Amino acid sequence: MALIKSISGIRGTIGGQPGEALTPLDIVKFAGAYSVWIKERRKTCGRLKVVVGKDARLSGDMVNRLISGTLIASGVDVIDLGPATTPTVEMAVTGLHADGGIILTASHNPKQWNALKLLNEQGEFLSDADGKALLAIAGKAEFNFAEVDNLGQITYNDTYTDEHIKAVLKLPLVDIDAIYRANFKVVVDAVNSVGGIAIPRLLTSLGVHVVELNCTPDGQFPHNPEPLPENLTEIAGVVSRQDADLGIVVDPDVDRLALVCEDGSFFGEEYTLVAVADYVLGKTAGNTVSNLSSSRALKDITEKHGGQYFSSAVGEVNVVAEMKRVNAVIGGEGNGGVIYPELHYGRDALVGVALFLSLLAQKKIKCSELRAQYPDYFVSKNKITLTPDTDIDKILQKVKDKYSSHRISDIDGVRVDFNSEKKWVHLRKSNTEPIIRIYAEAPSEKDASTLAKQVMEVINDER
Repeated sequence: MALIKSISGIRGTIGGQPGEALTPLDIVKFAGAYSVWIKERRKTCGRLKVVVGKDARLSGDMVNRLISGTLIASGVDVIDLGPATTPTVEMAVTGLHADGGIILTASHNPKQWNALKLLNEQGEFLSDADGKALLAIAGKAEFNFAEVDNLGQITYNDTYTDEHIKAVLKLPLVDIDAIYRANFKVVVDAVNSVGGIAIPRLLTSLGVHVVELNCTPDGQFPHNPEPLPENLTEIAGVVSRQDADLGIVVDPDVDRLALVCEDGSFFGEEYTLVAVADYVLGKTAGNTVSNLSSSRALKDITEKHGGQYFSSAVGEVNVVAEMKRVNAVIGGEGNGGVIYPELHYGRDALVGVALFLSLLAQKKIKCSELRAQYPDYFVSKNKITLTPDTDIDKILQKVKDKYSSHRISDIDGVRVDFNSEKKWVHLRKSNTEPIIRIYAEAPSEKDASTLAKQVMEVINDER
């Protein structure tokens, strides 16, 4: 059992003891805290409204009823989108002029997990300060629920997936005509969640022939839902056998996008953002942002187009803040998360799909040929499970001491850049799991793996 409380939201496993998992009591407590926080933030005497959406995981209906009931009991109106992607809920907050939003999804985590992703009135994740304030409210658990005449009301709106798709299609850089002419055949693996609704619908609107794989939104994940190569062997085979032009893979809440080339090889989730940025920067001059754990290939592509690259701490809210600061035209995270401000400030696999297909259609080349045009870097992604007595600060300091002669960033864990060798390593405590993540990148797979192992040895020596 696990319960992780962070500024990224409240995430945990279903079942078990209160305070040790995401139980009904915990769900009500944090929904109540959110109601208090949003009232304090909005400072209005009028009735507040919050958008709620969920992915297709098995616990979604149960969690939704508890969340919606608590909001209503707090005097807050609820707009229930039903099954909806994370970016769809984000866009609905502003589109429906709501005061906030809650997305019920544990993203890439397995089916026993669920979470409350919390949004402000801009449809963006809470800042560090706001997240801490909400957690403090939850810690006190001093709630004053509404009397019967002041209870909130619930309305249902199942139109926002279509509204989201319409907004994507209206973007000037989405070349609908070119995509239609390309007559693409695409296999979609939506891990039996809400991507099975949204992605085929988007592709059909673009004139793409869709082969659906795991697109029934029943929450029965057919494989580990994190879109990594080791979890995607099925779609790789289907793409080859179907003679498809591309494979598209999304995680359960559709904010991450991974691609499979026509020959069954993996485009690389790190390169989703690289390719989309290449397309956007070729049409719109400007800067880019990704987090410290993302490939330096984005930096290379940005500089090729005459722009400037910036890095941020890990977490969508941090990337968005940096994008706003430097007025970036495109950004995101190396886990396949594309943020295109022209649409909204949130990771969005739908806009990633549309922009990528526009690029592929305009270049009139195969997906594997497109991938070959980008610089080759290899990322070794590793993790170490934390124990209650792990001294993370001591571990980070030891790594800093060992590599003190190289460029170090400590805005989020520790990142060491070996610029002369075009390689780096980044280690940090996860916001969503009880682990330390160790990412290393180098021009060869062997060098990346060796670097990661060296750092993991330093960590293990300290444990």
